[in-house]
Amino acid sequence: MRTKFLTSFAPMLLTGAVAFGNVGCVKKMILNSTIASTRIGAGAADTIGDYELARSAASAGMLQFEGMHRLAPDNEDALFMLMKGWAGYGYAFAMDDYDAAVLAEDDAAADYHQKRAKLALDRSVAYGVELIGKKAEGFEAASNKDADTINAWLKKSFTEKEDGENLFWLGSAWLARVNILKDRREYVSKLFVGVALLERSRELNPEYMAWGATSTLGAYHARTGMAELDEAKKLLDLALEKTQRKALGIQLNYARYACSKGDRALYEKMLNEIITVEDPDPNLRLQNTIAKRRAARALTKPAMEDCGFKGPSTPAPAAPAHPPAAKP
Repeated sequence: MRTKFLTSFAPMLLTGAVAFGNVGCVKKMILNSTIASTRIGAGAADTIGDYELARSAASAGMLQFEGMHRLAPDNEDALFMLMKGWAGYGYAFAMDDYDAAVLAEDDAAADYHQKRAKLALDRSVAYGVELIGKKAEGFEAASNKDADTINAWLKKSFTEKEDGENLFWLGSAWLARVNILKDRREYVSKLFVGVALLERSRELNPEYMAWGATSTLGAYHARTGMAELDEAKKLLDLALEKTQRKALGIQLNYARYACSKGDRALYEKMLNEIITVEDPDPNLRLQNTIAKRRAARALTKPAMEDCGFKGPSTPAPAAPAHPPAAKP
C-alpha cells in the first residue's frame, strides 16, 4: 500500500488559513480546484525511491491534508487524501517501526510504535467511513451485523468503478489495524468488514494500485497455516501474472503465504527476488522500496525463526557490478 505526499501547495494552504476562513463563492471554487489539483499531483510521490525522503514528506503532507479538510470539510477529494494518506503513513512508516521493534524484542518501542500506527489507521478509517457515507447511508448498521449483511450492502450501494478506490483504502486500513491489534477482540471480531470492503473493491476495479486488493486478500487468506492457503495462492498467482512481477509487494505477500505453508525455499526465493530486482517499474518505486526494506528484514534470523525456519537464510545472488541506470 502507498501514500500520497506533500506538494507545492502546502505553504499556501497552511499559512493562508485565515484568508480562506471567510471566503465567498469564488474563493471556495479556487480552494476546491486547488484540492483537486493536489490530489492529482500527489501521484508523483509514487516515483520516489528514497525511503527517508518519503517519510519526511508524508509527515508534512498529512498536515497539509488536515488543513485542507479544515478549510473545506465537505470536499471529497480532501477526505480521500486523508483516508489514503493516513493509511499509507500507518502502513509504510509507523507499522514499519513497529515491526522492527518487535523483531528487536524492544517491548517499549513496540508499544510506542503500535500506538502510533493505531492512531494513523484510526484516522484513515474514520475519514473513509465519512467519505463512503456521502454516497450511501447504512455502513455502521451493516458492519455491526455479519459478513452477509455488509456484502449485500456494499453490492447495493457501490456499483461504479471509481467506488473501488475508496473501498480499497478503507478496507486496507481496516485490515492493517486488525493486523497490529490481534490481541484485541473488538477489532478481530470485525475482520470480516475489511475483507468485504476489499472484495467489493476488487470486483469493481481490480487493476487499482497494481492489483492491490487481490494481493492484499491473498495475504489475508494466508494469515495462518490453518487459513485458506489454496485461495491465497490462487489470488497471488493472479496478481503476479497481471503485474508481470513488477509490483514487489505481491512477492512480499507471497513470502507470507510461504511462511504459513512452511515452504522455506519458496519464502527465500520470493524475498531474494525482491531484493535483487532493479527498478522494475518507475511508477511503483515507492511501494517497491518499502517492499525491499521489508524483504531484507524478513530474511533476518528472528523473522526466519518466526516462520519456523532454522539456520541462516540463503544469501541473495550478488547484484550486478554496474546496475542499469534507473529510468526517469
